[in-house]
Amino acid sequence: MLIGAFLVKMVQSSQIFTSLTFVNFLLLVICGMTYGTATDIFCLKSIKDSLEDPYNYLQSWNFNNKTEGFICNFNGVECWHPDENRILNLKLSNMGLKGQFPLGIGNCTSLTGLDLSINNLSGVIPGNIATLLPYVTSLDLSPNKFSGVIPVGLANCSYLNTLKLDQNRLSGEIPQQLGLLKRLRTFTVSNNSLTGPVPNFTNDYVMVNYSNNKGLCGPSLRPCPQ
Repeated sequence: MLIGAFLVKMVQSSQIFTSLTFVNFLLLVICGMTYGTATDIFCLKSIKDSLEDPYNYLQSWNFNNKTEGFICNFNGVECWHPDENRILNLKLSNMGLKGQFPLGIGNCTSLTGLDLSINNLSGVIPGNIATLLPYVTSLDLSPNKFSGVIPVGLANCSYLNTLKLDQNRLSGEIPQQLGLLKRLRTFTVSNNSLTGPVPNFTNDYVMVNYSNNKGLCGPSLRPCPQ
């Protein structure tokens, strides 16, 4: 009888523990989803606040709606799922946007694609871009008016497949570390003021465009000075 009572208590304790574990798991998941949703909404708010939008392309970004997935209907926003406020891609091309690179984009915690091409953005490409966009696979910043150097930090965006920086005002050397990006398939930097040797890509399948950078040298270009 004592053994039977002990086993019953063990089973009951196990059930209570399992129930508590399951509840805690649900709370963690819900909190995580809420956090991700809140940060993605804040991400879009900060982007809208930091950029000039002379043609009102971002007018659809109305944050008064509180339903799940409402940001997925915003112009240029693609979500992982239409009923969830988690941003997959931002496609803000050819909107006439003005300002600097929107640092608030770091709050779009699940972003994989960023297209800011054909705008009037200026200033430098942030050195901590890998922290802002840790999962980015496609980054298009051409053509704009970005100046300064290509940040070495781009080499830490290890998921990059496409990197387009054409027709900006970039100068200095291309970081050699970019050659170590194993997933990279497209790298274009035409029409800038870049100098020095081009990266030696360990991946043989990278499509490159270095045209109209008179100071560049290396494979497919003029030999570099010894």
